[in-house]
Amino acid sequence: MNTDTKPRKASDKSARTRAREFALQALYQHIVGRNEATDIDVFTRDLSGFHKADSVHYDALLHGCIAEAAEADALIEPLLDRKLAEISPIERGVMWIGVYEFRHCADVPWRVVLNECIELAKSFGGTDGHKYVNGVLHPLAEKLRPVETAAAPRPRSPRKPADGSPEAA
Repeated sequence: MNTDTKPRKASDKSARTRAREFALQALYQHIVGRNEATDIDVFTRDLSGFHKADSVHYDALLHGCIAEAAEADALIEPLLDRKLAEISPIERGVMWIGVYEFRHCADVPWRVVLNECIELAKSFGGTDGHKYVNGVLHPLAEKLRPVETAAAPRPRSPRKPADGSPEAA
């Protein structure tokens, strides 16, 4: 188990992680600039390092997220504490990726999807954007992948003895 908290070096990233990063950048262009997916795709494929990304996964994320944006927003919106229009375009794009992968990428475990989205939000989003993304995507994982999330072990919470003293190690 890797307990190192340093960010991963670019050389350590998987092709799927890179695909998510490029897809997020492309989705940002779509959300902010209202650019067409095909134009964004041509531009993104010319970016440095794209050749190291899983282009099939990138294609699925970019085109799938845009095609299913209304459905993704409908799933996300009830979990928000503000209007959808007030959500950062980065966080919205990350949440679209999470929803898409929960719905269509059964080969990717739900915890991997969640962790990858949190890392995207940490790398590209605002200071605490990753916490917001986690707060929305975790309940969506339970809704969209109920069997898988129900089978996952729950983290144990620390228990205090009945007398209120700290628990002995």
